Amino acid sequence: MPSTSRITVLVVEDEPLVRMDAVDIVEEAGFIAVEAANADEAIHILETNPDIRIVFTDIDMPGSMDGIKLAFAVRDRWPPVIIMIASGHRRPLAAEMPDRVRFFSKPYGHAAIRTALLEVA
Repeated sequence: MPSTSRITVLVVEDEPLVRMDAVDIVEEAGFIAVEAANADEAIHILETNPDIRIVFTDIDMPGSMDGIKLAFAVRDRWPPVIIMIASGHRRPLAAEMPDRVRFFSKPYGHAAIRTALLEVA
């Protein structure tokens, strides 16, 4: 298994408690976590931090774009970045998401996210 200590995961979630929980999952799995409260912050972080290798985003967020639009922007501008999407309100069809995206329904289990992160690392 590759070392996860140098892999940075961008967690994009507008709900502070959910974001804190997701950051805990990422860090407990051995990754570095960076936080964003919305897609606009996430884009800025991606533009300024070349170490981001994985984006784990919620779908429904305030701001100029939701998590699906963020995923398409990431896939377009940073194609190697791995994208994981979560939502408790809707389950998008595969055609509504960019290629190579992993979807999780909320509430998601810590073990499921941890396993998925380790699989793609």
